[in-house]
Amino acid sequence: MKKILLTGGAGYIGSHIAVALVDAGFEPIIVDNFSNSDRSVITAIESIVNRKITFHEADCCKFDSILKIIKEEKTIVGTIHLAAYKAVGESVEQPLKYYENNIGAMTSVIRAASESGLSNFVFSSSCTVYGTPEIQPVTEESPWQAAYSPYGYTKQVCERIMHDFQISKPNTKQVSLRYFNPIGAHPSGKIGELPLGKPNNLVPYLTQVAAGIREKLTIYGDDYNTADGTCVRDYIHVVDLAAAHVSALRFMMENNTSQLSVFNIGTGYGVSVKEIIDLFQEVNNMKVNVAYGARRKGDVEAIYANSEKANRELGWKAEYSTKDALKHAWNWQQNLQEK
Repeated sequence: MKKILLTGGAGYIGSHIAVALVDAGFEPIIVDNFSNSDRSVITAIESIVNRKITFHEADCCKFDSILKIIKEEKTIVGTIHLAAYKAVGESVEQPLKYYENNIGAMTSVIRAASESGLSNFVFSSSCTVYGTPEIQPVTEESPWQAAYSPYGYTKQVCERIMHDFQISKPNTKQVSLRYFNPIGAHPSGKIGELPLGKPNNLVPYLTQVAAGIREKLTIYGDDYNTADGTCVRDYIHVVDLAAAHVSALRFMMENNTSQLSVFNIGTGYGVSVKEIIDLFQEVNNMKVNVAYGARRKGDVEAIYANSEKANRELGWKAEYSTKDALKHAWNWQQNLQEK
């Protein structure tokens, strides 16, 4: 099996990518420092794929550690780099933490991969690079606006690093996947979003309120220029997002052209925060305690993807519905309660 270095592989998105890699015939080599994930996730991945998973506990900001892992594993043929802090609100409050970790990890991992002769590099980027787009849906050619948060700015910087690195090493193959809003959990209910402490994302907070862990869900702002006044996002099932990484690897391995390619990974339609909450209540047959609050710093009013380029060039498209994602998210939360 071809080995793929998977940084941040014990996290929410990384764990689903690990499963997708095994299903596609690759061997994930997980690197994680468990600063924002739990060791139990490794066991859960193994339970789904029915085999042992190789993992190394290491800080991706430490170049020597990453280089050592690549040398130990010997036959790695590609890298998927996810390891980063990702909470928009927290990044506004602690910008230095985000600059140090997200940009530091990027330079460390891409340098270690390059010095080890690894070419195929997939980066976990974000739709936050677009800032507040003037036209919806956004395409890969949409101009970048000023990032709304330090988190978003780190993604812009990391993409610039890839751009400059491609010029310096033209034989490299790189893909940047601009994620929209991943939600849901694996259909098995064995892995899903596992926030440490208070959730920063809508759906895990919603499921915790539904489970009685938290008193109420606050919608931040009801006066945006959208149909119902709440923010609009492109919510994509995490299993679909994971599949896009496998498609990106195959795209590079089957394509003889060395280049940096960029793809939006979303469903192609926007759903408001209120619509997500209403849909969650409908599909899971329950009522959730909801309140409205003031707008939150760092939040973009509306953004959703045009994913036609990924559909066309990667042969990828989102398969799961928003309803599926909200059912799977609640199933995951219920399984957590039973542990």
